[in-house]
Amino acid sequence: MKPCRVYLIFSLIYTISLWSATLKPFTLFDNYTHPQIDSIKILDAKELIPSKKENSLHELSGMVYKNNILYAINDQGRLFRLSLNIQHDTIASLQLNDSFSLRNTKGKLLKHPQQDAEGLAWYNNHLLISFERNPRIVEYSLGGIALHSIKLPKKLRKKRNYQGSNKMLEALAYLPEYGFITAPEKPLKKSKKSLHTLYAEDKIWHFKAQGDITGLEVIDQTKLLILLRHYSFFGKRFTSLVTLYLDRCDKKRVCQTQLLAQLNEKDGWHIDNFEGICKVAPNKYLMVSDDNNSFFQKTLFVLFEIMN
Repeated sequence: MKPCRVYLIFSLIYTISLWSATLKPFTLFDNYTHPQIDSIKILDAKELIPSKKENSLHELSGMVYKNNILYAINDQGRLFRLSLNIQHDTIASLQLNDSFSLRNTKGKLLKHPQQDAEGLAWYNNHLLISFERNPRIVEYSLGGIALHSIKLPKKLRKKRNYQGSNKMLEALAYLPEYGFITAPEKPLKKSKKSLHTLYAEDKIWHFKAQGDITGLEVIDQTKLLILLRHYSFFGKRFTSLVTLYLDRCDKKRVCQTQLLAQLNEKDGWHIDNFEGICKVAPNKYLMVSDDNNSFFQKTLFVLFEIMN
């Protein structure tokens, strides 16, 4: 066998080895590879297994995607830049390019409890990041340097208004008409527990609570995609995907919603702690689970399509 052929075969084996150590197929539902449920179709699911070089690639929450680059943040205040290759409705590859520890406007590293980054959105070629424990929204450069803070509605400024330090500004989206749109994971203490509330600078939207809010993404100028979950180590687990219609609200600002799907563990779904979601193509979205840096949990990437 010619040396060049030996080299090519060896390179292929090595590439496959690296591939299998980084991403591997994951079956979300018993007996089905690509099930369609309600109004979505699951296109692909992969489990991420970070290498030693990528040992900080855990606890992912917010994500945004643009030009084949996926930006993601985690609970430890790190911003990751990854090359995401989607081919034929599959997650073909995911490569970590670099990562940054988030810094304040003076260039100093964020420390606990300042670093608990959760929500992520595009804003004027920069990033908006929302935080728990010290609730705030901050504009960041793509290199993880804080540029300036965004003014929050009064109800969101005080820690005492939230149901807990880990139940604060979990999700974030941006629309030019409204600016930022954010939400606490659970309704505020003095709000109706039966209703979730989304907050913009000078506008609110309510909808029926059905799980805790963990992610927001823009569908179009009048609709948001909301990721909700109920996750406990020993209790029931489900993930819900809901469309909220921003322009279909009553006088009390309670808005029309559509439940697209609920992935419930009791129905045979193998789910984890889904916390982040982003649009990757028209009608196609990617969601990720936060593994809590735990041996018993997984980082799962799930690609799906909204069918109507």
